[in-house]
Amino acid sequence: MKTNKKDRSSHDREWQLQEAKNRLSQVVDQALHDGPQTITLRGKPAAVLLSFDEYRNLTRPHTGLSQFFRQSPLHDVELDVSRSADLSREVEL
Repeated sequence: MKTNKKDRSSHDREWQLQEAKNRLSQVVDQALHDGPQTITLRGKPAAVLLSFDEYRNLTRPHTGLSQFFRQSPLHDVELDVSRSADLSREVEL
């Protein structure tokens, strides 16, 4: 019987660095099916391996660009976006 991701303790998903190196395929497989895998160095958490889908969910913007600007504390500041009427300068090449 396969254990459910929620039934596994965080200790079950912890790998010593040397073991993670030796069993990388298994660590990756478990990250894909069971969630993030913690890799320890000298007994302390050092890194986390997670599926690309989980990484993408963590790093994608949660709001669109227009929504971001609407929520900005500077959303009602008037900007001068007019162009200068000055002629361009001549450059000798």
